[in-house]
Amino acid sequence: MLLRILVPILNPLKNGGIRRTAHVFTRSASSLSSQAIMYSKQGDPNSVLYLENSQILPALKDNEVLVKMKMAPINPSDINMIEGTYHMLPELPAVCGNEGVGEVLEVGKGVSSFCPGDWVIPAGTGFGTWRTFAVSTQDMLRKVPNDVPAISAATIMVNPCTAYRMLKDFVCLHEGDIVIQNGANSAVGQSVIQIAKEWGYKTINVVRNRPDFDQLAEYLKGLGATHVVTEEFSRSHQMRDLIKSMPCPPKLAFNTVGGDSATNLLKHLDSKGVMVTYGGMSKKPVVVSTGALIFKRVRLTGYWNAKWVQENKENPELVRMFDDLFDLVRERKLLPPSSETFSLSDFKLAVKSSLEGYKGSKKIFLMDDSSS
Repeated sequence: MLLRILVPILNPLKNGGIRRTAHVFTRSASSLSSQAIMYSKQGDPNSVLYLENSQILPALKDNEVLVKMKMAPINPSDINMIEGTYHMLPELPAVCGNEGVGEVLEVGKGVSSFCPGDWVIPAGTGFGTWRTFAVSTQDMLRKVPNDVPAISAATIMVNPCTAYRMLKDFVCLHEGDIVIQNGANSAVGQSVIQIAKEWGYKTINVVRNRPDFDQLAEYLKGLGATHVVTEEFSRSHQMRDLIKSMPCPPKLAFNTVGGDSATNLLKHLDSKGVMVTYGGMSKKPVVVSTGALIFKRVRLTGYWNAKWVQENKENPELVRMFDDLFDLVRERKLLPPSSETFSLSDFKLAVKSSLEGYKGSKKIFLMDDSSS
């Protein structure tokens, strides 16, 4: 006995359109073989991860969905979860990966939210996306458009959503207002640049000095960055002159580095400005001067995307956010990150590369050759 499901496949055309063809999904009634990258204890990702083969039984429960994963990135939160330093930790053993996109192959008879051929992403943290197939209840999935590049869908949930919420939720910005950020070449930083440009905000983008700084600055300006400067420049008199040349100082700052870099952002904030911390790459604390708090009355706060999504599952604003972001993707105003793809069997190399720090490309597991 064979189970046959007609699944639409989307093929990109040279002019950016989508051609729909048909693919018949066939599997035997016995089981389906799946691979997953897993860990049974927290620790160094280079040593605790392993690739496991398993069998997915053919019978789905009424509320279950069978998903074929297409792509899944490696994010810092994934690494932190494996290390055991993330604030949300799954029960062990666990499948790695919090973000990714998959295609629905089968649905249980009680599932009304999805159909075969739909694209889905996890509805929350801890789904386990570094695998070829997954069986999930429908409440753990969110439908996304399948007329966008797979890499955009696979990477929409963490970085673009973080940028969107930070730009929208902490300061009432108007056209022409200025945002300053460190770690501007990160995936979040690049999303901030593109969304801010679309919404009419100017950005000052601070990055670490590097041999290819001019090339990086040109790339970020191509995304919409107003200014790109090094950490060293941001501590100089020239930086103060740059701020003075602008209509007003930055009202909003985004910090993903911590330490001296964060303290320096605060120096450039306007009175009553807000600095939002969403990461700590330097693993150093945020230090703020007494004068900044008393005389400039700056405000420090934080943003954690996983928590926001968890607390706003029923909020129409969540749906609006995804609609806005995917509209930007379709209009090519929010580009996917530059990436380097790996098969699941090459997970050791992929993880090792991701631990070497951000080098201009997102490390992504590719489970579906048609997605490349």
